[in-house]
Amino acid sequence: MLVEEPSRGLEDCIALAQPRNVIGGHFLSALVGMLVLHFMGTGTFEMALGVGTAIALMQLFRAVHPPAGANPLVIILAGTVDYTFLLTPVLAGSFILILTALFINNVGTGRKWPVYWV
Repeated sequence: MLVEEPSRGLEDCIALAQPRNVIGGHFLSALVGMLVLHFMGTGTFEMALGVGTAIALMQLFRAVHPPAGANPLVIILAGTVDYTFLLTPVLAGSFILILTALFINNVGTGRKWPVYWV
């Protein structure tokens, strides 16, 4: 007989969508994508290395944000090494996302977001 454990889905998602995770995860993974593209070029192996390294660094820095794992793919597929990409759209977009989430989750609701900042 197989017993299934109830999913904690929303709880797990909330932990990965805190400001540190969003900003840090996107920044780290975009930086990895830029470095892989700059030093190794494009290709299937490079994309896999970029995503794997980005995930490992996000875990190391406790800033895991699953959508950020796609950043190395986007950067390597685009094929343009421009380090200003880290400022805009990566950091600017992350801050706009956080501000939007602050407004949506704290205005007129009984919930408080974020659970933690750092």
